[in-house]
Amino acid sequence: QVQLVESGGALVQAGGSLRLSCAASGSIFRINAMGWYRQAPGKQRELVAAITSAGSTNYADSVKGRFTISRDNAKTTVYLQMNSLKPEATAVYSCNADVVTTQATGLVYRFWGQGTQVTVSS
Repeated sequence: QVQLVESGGALVQAGGSLRLSCAASGSIFRINAMGWYRQAPGKQRELVAAITSAGSTNYADSVKGRFTISRDNAKTTVYLQMNSLKPEATAVYSCNADVVTTQATGLVYRFWGQGTQVTVSS
């Protein structure tokens, strides 16, 4: 099994910054893409940013230029640096990872973390 644990969520004022972390552990042979999603109350979950094992990134239009996704050298931890935060960024942020658990099968499974609350006050 694979576990993803997020941290870094907090209450912050508009214009402030936060850095979220998501660490993966468990039966991991290789992690392909990792990403951050968010879900605000009453809204559908949406992609915020994603990063491949090669370092290619993509972002939601609403966060381009303000948020940066990155991974550590071991490629088991993903970060989301959020700058110039706006109240509409208030949501539960969850990370996911596309994991190859064993070299023998090469099958890819998607795992999710429990989420971390980000609240931006105006």
